[in-house]
Amino acid sequence: MITEFDILNAGILIVDDQQPNVMLLEELLRGAGYTRVTSTRNPTEVCALHRKNIYDLILLDLQMPGMDGFQVIAGLKTNATDAYLPVLVITAQPGHKLSALQAGARDFISKPFDLVEVKTRIHNMLEVRLLYKKLEDYSRELEQTVLERTAELRESEARYRSLTELASDWYWEQDENGNFTKVSGPVLEMLGIQVAPLADDSRSVPLAGWDEDERKLLQTTIAARQPFLDFVFSRVNADGSKQTFRVSGEPMFNQSSRFIGYRGIGVEQSASL
Repeated sequence: MITEFDILNAGILIVDDQQPNVMLLEELLRGAGYTRVTSTRNPTEVCALHRKNIYDLILLDLQMPGMDGFQVIAGLKTNATDAYLPVLVITAQPGHKLSALQAGARDFISKPFDLVEVKTRIHNMLEVRLLYKKLEDYSRELEQTVLERTAELRESEARYRSLTELASDWYWEQDENGNFTKVSGPVLEMLGIQVAPLADDSRSVPLAGWDEDERKLLQTTIAARQPFLDFVFSRVNADGSKQTFRVSGEPMFNQSSRFIGYRGIGVEQSASL
C-alpha cells in the first residue's frame, strides 16, 4: 500500500523558465506538505538531474527557450533505467496536451493554474508512480527469489545425482520419447548394454537376450507414467550366462506439469551360468 507519508516524501522536480511559475508551484507543494521539492529554470539540465536523483515526478513546462518540453521528454525517454516516464506537463496551449501525451507525458496541467486541480493531479500521479515502483521492486525481488531457488534446486539435484551414482552401478535419464539423455557408470560398457530406451513400443522384434515378458511389464509401467522401485529384469548372454538387474525410476515433469521423461538408477543383481 502507498501511504500519504510516501506521497509527501516523493522526489519532485519543477522545470520552468519563468521564476514566478517556479515560486508558485514550490509554495503550493510545500504548503501541501511535500518535503522533497527542487527546481531548475534550465531545461538542458533535466536529463542529468533525473539520472542522478530518479525523481518520482517532473513538472515540465512545454514552452521554454533553447530546449522545449518536447525535446526534454525525448531526452528522458533515452534513460533505459526508467521505463515509466514520470512527466506532468504544464502548458497554456490546449493543442499541446494531446501531443505531449503522445510524446510520453503521463498527464498535464493547464495555465493559468487551477490550484485545486494542480494539487489533485500531482497527488494522483505520484500515487500511480509509487505503485509502479513498488511493482518493479516486487518483480525484482521475485526474480531474485526464483534465481536463488533455482540455484538451490540445481545444487540439490547435483547432490542427488552424486549420491545415486555412488549407491548404484549406473544413473540414467530419458526424455519423453524414451531416448537416453544421460547415462553415467561404466557398467553399461562393461556389460555391453546398448544405450537404447528401457522400453520401446516401436520395436516389433524382441531385444536379443532380454526377457520379453519383463520388458512388456516395464513398458506398461512407463506408459502409465508410474514410478517403479527395484524392477527386476534379466538377459541371457551369447555364452548362455544369465544376468539379472534391478532398476528404479521416476517420471519427471516440468513446471507446467508436462511429462519430460524418466530418471533412475540401476544395479546388477547377479550373474550366473
